[in-house]
Amino acid sequence: MHCPLCDGRKTVPFHEDRRRPYLRCCRCALVFVPPTHYLDRSAERAEYDLHRNVVDDPGYRAFLSRLALPLVARLAPGSSGLDFGCGPGPALAAMLREAGHEVSLYDSYYQPERSALKRKYDFICATEVVEHLHQPGTELERLWSLLKPSGVLGIMTKLVLGREAFAGWHYKNDPTHVCFFSEQTWRWWAQEQGAHLEIIGADVILLQQG
Repeated sequence: MHCPLCDGRKTVPFHEDRRRPYLRCCRCALVFVPPTHYLDRSAERAEYDLHRNVVDDPGYRAFLSRLALPLVARLAPGSSGLDFGCGPGPALAAMLREAGHEVSLYDSYYQPERSALKRKYDFICATEVVEHLHQPGTELERLWSLLKPSGVLGIMTKLVLGREAFAGWHYKNDPTHVCFFSEQTWRWWAQEQGAHLEIIGADVILLQQG
């Protein structure tokens, strides 16, 4: 079983519950679900449609501010960015536009405008996205390639803290969550890309082009 992030050939069992097994890559430490347990696109879309994220919801905005505030602090005025995996209610894009930045949208289900993936950006955001990716290695490399020099990739995803914590972790129970990153995984990926890495709090990852 190859790792979907680094294509590593050596993986070991990490955890198994009544829903599915989880493997851990010995190279990059990604924890992932075997592809045989992925939902098909219609079932995946049905799960996403259950989410009720509204642009003006104060609670949702407070959640997103954990990424938005440190990101904006690092951006020049009037920067251009991409909200990748924006979902049906792109609240983060609205917040960043209110801060004076230009933001394009892309989501394979809700904003499938592929021209947005053919431009260069000062920043790219992916909030609660990477854990859904079936091919995280390919997708993250593509996003990295869309950044201008000194551009910032801002990610929100909860981090694996260890085997014991994983066993009781609610985050793994979402059937659309198939890849789980740890601090070790992000440090590996940043080193591979020559990126400057900052991990802020429990779930915010900032990677900056050299």
